[in-house]
Parts: sequence; C-alpha cells; structure tokens
Amino acid sequence: MAVADQVPTDSGFPAKTDGADVIKDIDLAGRTAIVTGGYSGIGLETVRALVGAGVDVIVPARSREKAETNLAEIDGAVRVGDMDLGDIGSVRRFADEMTGALDRLDLLINNAGIMACPEARVGPGWESQFGTNHMGHFALTLGLMPLLEKTPGARVVALSSTAHKVSDIRWDDLQFERGDYDKWEAYGQAKTANALFANALNRRMRNKGGLAFAVHPGGIFTPLQRHLPVEEQIAMGWLDEDGEPSELAKQGFKTPAQGCSTTLWAATSAKLDGKPGVYCEDCDIAAPTEPDNPLARYRGVDAHACDDDNAEKLWEISQELLAEA
Repeated sequence: MAVADQVPTDSGFPAKTDGADVIKDIDLAGRTAIVTGGYSGIGLETVRALVGAGVDVIVPARSREKAETNLAEIDGAVRVGDMDLGDIGSVRRFADEMTGALDRLDLLINNAGIMACPEARVGPGWESQFGTNHMGHFALTLGLMPLLEKTPGARVVALSSTAHKVSDIRWDDLQFERGDYDKWEAYGQAKTANALFANALNRRMRNKGGLAFAVHPGGIFTPLQRHLPVEEQIAMGWLDEDGEPSELAKQGFKTPAQGCSTTLWAATSAKLDGKPGVYCEDCDIAAPTEPDNPLARYRGVDAHACDDDNAEKLWEISQELLAEA
C-alpha cells in the first residue's frame, strides 16, 4: 500500500465515539486478544470494551501488581502475563508461553508505549522510545506469528500517532548515537516505525488471511504524558495557566473511552477487508496529509509513513537488530 491507498470509508462513526459502541453489534464471543499496555489509559478501555463483548483478553505487563489492581474492576475473562517491552528476553518468554498455552490469537493490539521521555537505553543499547515502542512490539509479534497464522482472520493493530509527522526514520542514526538527543524527534521516529511495521507485517500475514493496520488514537490525557512537565504542556497549549485542560484540549482531545475507538474499529471493521496495512484515525482510514490545511500537523498521514520500500527496509533492519539482542 502507499499514501494513495489512504481513502476514508465513511465508516459512520464520529471521531469521539466510545470504543464499546464501535463493537457493540459485532459478535466477538469466543475470540482471544492480547493487548499490550492494557492496564492503563486507552489500553485499559480497549480491554474493558473487548471483555464486555465476550473476548478472552491477555494483558502482558511489566508490573503484574499494578495490572491486576487496575484490571480488577473489569468483570470478565482477562488475564495478566509478565512482560517488559524493553527486555527482549522477557518478550520472548511471554511469546513462547502464549504459543504454548493458546490455540488461537484473533487480535494482537500493540498499544503500549512511552512518549517524549529523557534519553535512555534499552536492550543492547537501543534508544528507549524506538526500542520499546517499535522493537519490543516487533519481537512480540514475530514470536506470536505461529498463533496469528493459524487463526482465520487474525488482525494486528499497531498504535502509531500523528507524531509520525515529526520525523521519518533516521536511517543514518536510528539510536541517536551522534549529536544531541531530541525526545520529540525520537518519539516521532518510533511512531513512524509503528506505521511502517503494520505496512510490512500485512504482506507477511496476507497468505494466511490476516490483516495489520496502524492507528492514531487521537489526543487523550493519559499516563502517556507522565514525562511532560506541566510547563511544557502549557506551552504546547494542552493545559491553561492553572494547569487545567485548555479550551483547545477540551474541544480536540478525546476521553480514554473514545481514544480506544479507532483501535477497536481497525481490529474489527469489515470496511477494512481488502484494505491492508492502512493508517487509521477517527474511526476511519486517514486521508493523506493536506499540507495547506491549518490542521495538517494533527490530521492525515504523511507519505513517509506509508512507503512500502521504507517499510521493507525497516523490517530488514529490525530483524538484524533483533538477531543481535
């Protein structure tokens, strides 16, 4: 697929639809899902909606205690596993455990992530946002491919972001080993990587009937902002001078329950059949970015995040990096 394939479907769901409403008329009973980051923010709401629809959900977590506490309020089939996306050994152990314990995996929702954090290293020295948001999910998905390939109609949803517009892949310096570190450029690269990952993954799933999509969930106040000082959020226009949500945020941001809606639409909508690897936002396929649109920074998808050649190049590099981990 390419940016020309980014054609909205007129899904019928407004941007601020609650996730549970997206799937309320879809029969999901008996299906199995894994949701990373499913115990916080929009991940928790994704799990709540899926469990409410009869899905058996597994949530891998770095902190089992925190996950079990947060998920205790959900009445239904939800289990917690042990996994840290920044530790490839733990990712491989979780994937091995799941392939041994499950006989199907209908949905893999790669929801977890970190944003705009101070410079840090994970794995064998990877920049932490690229290493966690992309490489951790890359390793997890590859480990779960035997389950995905034997499950009819399996789907993988990779959470990207409008922040992909901040940076293409830094092909000559993926790990910020030269020059100054920019936390937003690092986040932008990671979110571009998530979109390209879904593009390349789809070509590897299609022979078995599977699909993969990238999703921008929208602006939402969640623990994802934990690394951002209040002063920075005020400067960005997200908070007012009193540290409360600004008028801009009140108009444009979604609630966590609304923030999971595009994820769930991409995971289930029949309108996406035959539209592999596309980037979605606001419960629909995103249109290509319109450079002259004053909202271009926040809407649409840039061509670099839909490039087949770049997707394959990143896949090959990621395989090489993973082999060394």
